[in-house]
Amino acid sequence: MSAPQSDTRLEGAPLIRPSSTDHPLYDSVVEACRTVYDPEIPVNIYDLGLVYTIDIAEDGAVGVVMTLTAPGCPVAGEMPGWLAEAIEPLPGVKTVDVEITWDPPWGMDMMSDEARLELGFM
Repeated sequence: MSAPQSDTRLEGAPLIRPSSTDHPLYDSVVEACRTVYDPEIPVNIYDLGLVYTIDIAEDGAVGVVMTLTAPGCPVAGEMPGWLAEAIEPLPGVKTVDVEITWDPPWGMDMMSDEARLELGFM
């Protein structure tokens, strides 16, 4: 019997890194995220809860950690590019790096109230 694998996360640490909400570009980046839609769901990816972290460096480098509704999502290879293309033209943005993660897995509880209403869950 082997020893259990050790988890490198600190106990009590959030599964999702916090976003740079105090950065002047943050609101513009969020609005750019809201222009990208999952083609199978008529709600933008931000309000669906697919964007986990928006990290904006002082030099204008934007890092986004996102997920998809399911690992078998047919646009899994394309959606990060769509998101990068939406963010890159913003004034002040130098580079964009979009990373897909499956941890934590997406759940319907991650949707905004607007998304729930739009999809008839409220």
